[in-house]
Amino acid sequence: MEVPLWFALLVVGVLGVKLVRPPLWLVLVLLLGGYLIADSLLASVVDPLVK
Repeated sequence: MEVPLWFALLVVGVLGVKLVRPPLWLVLVLLLGGYLIADSLLASVVDPLVK
């Protein structure tokens, strides 16, 4: 069975928010921060650390 990556991330995210109950501002900061880092010059620095 093959599951698309976006769907798996969505399921994990929804379950994480429901089970852990992080504050909404923390979720927004992580989403916005990840988006901004991925689209900046820092992406080339972060990429080897993530892999």
